[in-house]
Amino acid sequence: MSLRVVVIGATGVFGSRIARRLAHDARFELILAARRAESLEALYASIGDARLQVATLDAGHANFPHALAALRPQLVIHAAGPFQGQDYRVAEACMACGSHYIDLADGRGFVSGFEQLDAQAWRAGCLLVSGASSVPALSAAVVDALLPRFASLEAIEHAINPGNRTPRGDATVASILGYCGRPIRVWRNGGWDEAHGWMDSRRQHFPFGRRRVGVCDVPDLELFPARYRQVRTVLFRAGLELPLLQWATWSLAVLVRLGVIRDLARHAPALRRLSERFVAFGSDVGGMAVELRGEDREGAPLHLRWWLDADAGDGPQVPVTPAIVLARRMADGLVDAKGAMPCMGLLTLEQIIEGFDGFALRTGLETVSR
Repeated sequence: MSLRVVVIGATGVFGSRIARRLAHDARFELILAARRAESLEALYASIGDARLQVATLDAGHANFPHALAALRPQLVIHAAGPFQGQDYRVAEACMACGSHYIDLADGRGFVSGFEQLDAQAWRAGCLLVSGASSVPALSAAVVDALLPRFASLEAIEHAINPGNRTPRGDATVASILGYCGRPIRVWRNGGWDEAHGWMDSRRQHFPFGRRRVGVCDVPDLELFPARYRQVRTVLFRAGLELPLLQWATWSLAVLVRLGVIRDLARHAPALRRLSERFVAFGSDVGGMAVELRGEDREGAPLHLRWWLDADAGDGPQVPVTPAIVLARRMADGLVDAKGAMPCMGLLTLEQIIEGFDGFALRTGLETVSR
């Protein structure tokens, strides 16, 4: 029997990719949900799967729990960000109608606080998973895979830098702008310290070259010090391919820190449109790097760098792949977990990388120093 799946935010940058990858798969009875009927109809027509269903759905409407229950979902995939500032109404509505739940959240508070729903999820017999995306699902899977090589782990520093031609929606831009220039609590040298969004930058090595990245606020900064208790430093950075846009964003972060700009995120649509004037420049090549430093089993220094290279505009496939892989494994009866949790330990690195098949995504591992 097919798993009945509702994709919320199906017409967005990430939701549409989830929809296309789950369509034409007999394991799923797929319902595409979004706020605008015309966008849904256009997506439906472009996918060309007659089995698809569409439904207009607004998670902010008072009638949302009843509207969702009427669709009779067995699994809901929530891709309607940004998740910074959202509450848990979608997950709670899922429990009320007995549905499992997966989201692509990268909001630190949203994902790190998600376990508060654990007792309710157990009573409802549901699995609720938050952060089934590049962070923390993929990043944690990388650390879990490399950790056995270390006797002691000193630092985890990871970064993402998309190609300039990579599609970006208002929600993604708003999530970045929301912490630019804002104080961010980071675990550094064995204690909590403070950095500022998009600042504390450095040039990060990727397979395609070096790009500048600055500190960003993601769930890993809260979750990793608790998950990997020996680690003394956890930092995450992100950046933009074009130096002009990177430094422009840094300048806006400075203005926020100085109090000149109070709410940068509300300018996301205008700034996203402005950035698209430069889309002809740069490339569609982006990537991710996860670096671990510590000591190996012989007590010698060890520095490993896992990398991901995304070409041909396939970068946005990376953040949706953990949710897709998890949904497929649920449809195949391979997941029996219950409760509410961040997406850490549910998927192995090998399983996620297998989900990259068919896309211009390469991964590798190198020893930076011993």
